[in-house]
Amino acid sequence: MQRIEQAFEGTSEHELRIIRGSSGKHYAQIRNGAPFDIFLSADQLRPRRLVEEGVAKESGLATYAQGQLALWSRQNDLQLGREYLLNTDNYRVIAMANPRLAPYGQAAREVFSNLGLESLLSERLVMGENIAQAFQFAFSGNADLGLVAYSQALSPNLRGQGSVWLVPSELHQPIKQDMLILSDSTAALEFASFMQDDVVREILLSSGYLLPEIAP
Repeated sequence: MQRIEQAFEGTSEHELRIIRGSSGKHYAQIRNGAPFDIFLSADQLRPRRLVEEGVAKESGLATYAQGQLALWSRQNDLQLGREYLLNTDNYRVIAMANPRLAPYGQAAREVFSNLGLESLLSERLVMGENIAQAFQFAFSGNADLGLVAYSQALSPNLRGQGSVWLVPSELHQPIKQDMLILSDSTAALEFASFMQDDVVREILLSSGYLLPEIAP
């Protein structure tokens, strides 16, 4: 979002104010009247629910990206993968986002279920309120591993640090991410249009996301 913000403000007279948080908390805040102009969710459920509840119009709804889930450790040169995760002797604590609030947390829970690890890991999990907090647990060493967004693992700030495994998409439901326009302000409409620009598409691809139309 910082790169998108810079690109947008470089071509527009408008400035962005980015409010970060879990998709679930933002949904609740919008329902309670928070004055947001656009909701960039990490899922499809909550923006569509806001449309169904009459908070916004369906015409303002669009899928802007598909996220990817990754297993990450701050330790270098680990051979992370399915077998590593299945061997629970390899780690003590694993971080994930809260599945009730964050789509990446729901995806992580589906991975554990599909690998038969739910009961084995029930006492080893530490949950972040959102995916950023889940990553922080792994980055700080409070968790040995983290199921995080692939985009976090590709951050320029982490170049050359840690070990990562891109979780196969068949282990969880697609993490399709929707955008919802919440106001008819000129700035909101201009930014929504900008999110379809080739510049943004390149940023998304280089940051570990898939584009909606090419996502499997």
